[in-house]
Amino acid sequence: MLKLSTLESLRDKKNLLAFSAGVDSTALFFLLLDAKIDFDIAIVDYAVREQSMQEIAYANKLAKKYNLTCHHLNAPKIDKNFEANARKIRYDFFEKLIKENYYENLLTAHHLGDRLEWMLMQFCKGAGCLELAKMKEFDKREKYHLVRPLLHLDKSELLSYLQKSNIHYFEDQSNLDLSIKRNSFRHKYSNPMLQEHLQGIKKSFEYVDKDIKSLDKEMQIHSIKKLFYFQSSNNKIADIRTIDAYLKQNDYMLSAKERASLEINKTQIVGRKFLINQEHSFIFLLACQTQKNTLPKEFKEQCRLLKIEPKLRPYLYENKTVFLKVKLLLASITHA
Repeated sequence: MLKLSTLESLRDKKNLLAFSAGVDSTALFFLLLDAKIDFDIAIVDYAVREQSMQEIAYANKLAKKYNLTCHHLNAPKIDKNFEANARKIRYDFFEKLIKENYYENLLTAHHLGDRLEWMLMQFCKGAGCLELAKMKEFDKREKYHLVRPLLHLDKSELLSYLQKSNIHYFEDQSNLDLSIKRNSFRHKYSNPMLQEHLQGIKKSFEYVDKDIKSLDKEMQIHSIKKLFYFQSSNNKIADIRTIDAYLKQNDYMLSAKERASLEINKTQIVGRKFLINQEHSFIFLLACQTQKNTLPKEFKEQCRLLKIEPKLRPYLYENKTVFLKVKLLLASITHA
């Protein structure tokens, strides 16, 4: 059921599976075993459902039986914005494990239904082609690869696999709560569409994956201490997409209003946390600085001649090596 190309990318690598004991992650667990892929598992207990203790016990039982490491986190209590905060807790935990144990791949059990549901939600919010196709099999992160091996499979196929193999799994009753937006989209729209048009939807996503490669030109973000930068693509939308990717890695999500503003303004502070400057052929990103230094006239004049954004200047003054690098970058534009 898993693609050979996916299996080859996982073989002989250190893999961590995000496990919940539900249908999707349990199916992926046993499919990886069938393919003889080495992996460990990580599970988070939010303590909001009675059966969560049983799920943790099942995870530990499977790990012991198949000689895997099971990493377990008891999450702190979440009082509001449960979905968003639970996701942050989960991924912070996974990334801590990746750093400490040198895992190369984080595997999640997102399937075709999740992908269609995501696409429909983005479409209804207002999104471009790349945003609609954002959920893909391989995502390169700063320190690891996020891999979704089940994206080509529908949940009905995963259920069939588990039932035929007589494999135990748990049903998360919170998935029936239609007050949660993704559940509402799933039950009202994506599930009925998949039931009626499964093969067509699969084929469409195959075409989307091929087409998107020609559109999605990944731009490399460089850093000098706390200043991050990349060279403009001369395409505003593509540049904002790269800015968005950087901010997401720093736990900030651009609003539609902020995206629209970035298309117009050269310099902007978003979320009162990040300074973004697009005045040159380079885009600079910096966590907002609190110091308010009195800058020497000579330094201010150098910055003025180089057309360096005033809000960047205090940080550059305090970090001379960064200032020298920025000067070299801007000089390369002048002499290009």
